[in-house]
Amino acid sequence: MNMSEEEHVEKTFVYKFPTCTTNQEYVLEIPLKIPYYGSIKELMHRIVSSFKLPCYVEPNLLQSLENAIKELTLQFYDEKAENTLENAISGTTDIEEIIKNWEKTYKQKTVDYADPIGTTDEELFAAAYHRLVHSPSLEPILQAEHKFGRDVTEVIQMRDTHYEQLTQNQTEEMRKAVEALEAGSTEKSINEMAGRHFEEQSLLQGHWGSRVDALKLEQRRQYRNWIMRLLEEQQTNMLPTPMGSPMVSTPPIRPALDNFVHIEDKTSADYPVLEESFTIHLGSQMKQMHNIRILTGDVLDFCRIKKSETGMDPTPQRLQTALGLYSSDLCGLVLLSDNHLGSYSGITKELCAICQLTTEFHFPPIDEQLEKIRDDVKDAVAWRQAHHKEGIETQTKKSTTSKSLQTGDVYITRHSNLAQVHVIFHMVVNDTLRSGDINSRHPAILGLRNILKTACCNDVTTLTIPVLLVHEMTEEMTVAWCTKRAELVFKCVKGFMIEMASWGGAELKNLQFLVPKGMSEEVFGTLATMLPSIFRVSNPLVFKATSTPQTPKK
Repeated sequence: MNMSEEEHVEKTFVYKFPTCTTNQEYVLEIPLKIPYYGSIKELMHRIVSSFKLPCYVEPNLLQSLENAIKELTLQFYDEKAENTLENAISGTTDIEEIIKNWEKTYKQKTVDYADPIGTTDEELFAAAYHRLVHSPSLEPILQAEHKFGRDVTEVIQMRDTHYEQLTQNQTEEMRKAVEALEAGSTEKSINEMAGRHFEEQSLLQGHWGSRVDALKLEQRRQYRNWIMRLLEEQQTNMLPTPMGSPMVSTPPIRPALDNFVHIEDKTSADYPVLEESFTIHLGSQMKQMHNIRILTGDVLDFCRIKKSETGMDPTPQRLQTALGLYSSDLCGLVLLSDNHLGSYSGITKELCAICQLTTEFHFPPIDEQLEKIRDDVKDAVAWRQAHHKEGIETQTKKSTTSKSLQTGDVYITRHSNLAQVHVIFHMVVNDTLRSGDINSRHPAILGLRNILKTACCNDVTTLTIPVLLVHEMTEEMTVAWCTKRAELVFKCVKGFMIEMASWGGAELKNLQFLVPKGMSEEVFGTLATMLPSIFRVSNPLVFKATSTPQTPKK
């Protein structure tokens, strides 16, 4: 017995109708899936539209369809029941198979009969880490992460040194061979040398890549086991740190926090100088307060972890990232990238290099995340092609049927080893954004809407957006260009924030508009002045108190 809802048969519905002026009779034969689960009235209108039938046949056609579907459905279930009875009488029915199907259906559809789903290892580790970082164990955890990070960075520096030396030696060898081309060297020997050089580089990359991966895997195993032991010992009131922990001895917690503040003061000069902050209220009835900031700088500075003076202590950014990692106040960043979905070129390559400087203890490494996204994109593109509608513009049709990501598409990566970011929204862009003619319907603007919606639904309360939708200043970006682009983004983001607030979810508490470094103070001042006028900064009302009552003047 097949319990699947997909079981059906195909029958032919025959409909005949005469014309008003002649005795000619028209005959339609339409295939129907029985049982039919759709709207019969909608099917009737589709038949009238497809065959261009006259309007006077609609009532009769609807009645004929209803009668035919009812009759064919009863016939289908009667035949199915008779077959089942015959199989039961003849003894060919597999009772065990029927029982298994019913058991499977109950487990899939009914909560009371479903198998209990236990907590996964990832959920257990997340809960343990979140509890420990909000306890006196915070400092040992940060010290352990910092020590592991220094070990990985040292190996990567050794790798880069060896690779640079090999490249210099090969370049010198090739230079000498080319200079001696007329003195005995041949093109064949030079080509063989180039092949040997490529093989040497591949072997070196493979050797160091394997070494770094092995180190990170071992660190991840040690770290996660240590976290679970640390929680167990803390719950049993034992020593705060287990024996053999992968960390150096540390001073008490209070001096360490003083060091954090001291280090941050010394490194504050490295942060962008041009910045303005505002507080706004958005909403029609229940107004929500938001902090908005506009600043200049490199977008990857939000990912790079600055080194402390001695290099032996964790930086303040690690403290902030650790405390918010499993909270409902996540930090997000919009990164403009191409549609290659790889770590071989562009800004994604720079991001991957930053991520690989330290071990990722909580999420898959970024290259694994990108690999999974590449697989998921295939399904997404297939869905997009399947739902492609006819009758649209040629340009849109071309982009819709493409086999890769398009402008405005967004994919997400998660991180625990970056400076000020937990979530990165990678938005695909192209050269059309260099034009000054884009409007609110541009795919990149719609991509920003999807990013804000996703942030609202997933507890991302701090978001950094490139206000000009570019990461670098170029010659064509005049004062008028920058002003027009910033005004468009400001107004669209404001509208999106009001829209998302009506849907519920997390409140976007902090919004940062990032301006590319290199912008002049005059242009930055223009954008900073425009921002409060668009978002309508909330200013307090000041009332002057007097000893005598004031009578309104007529």
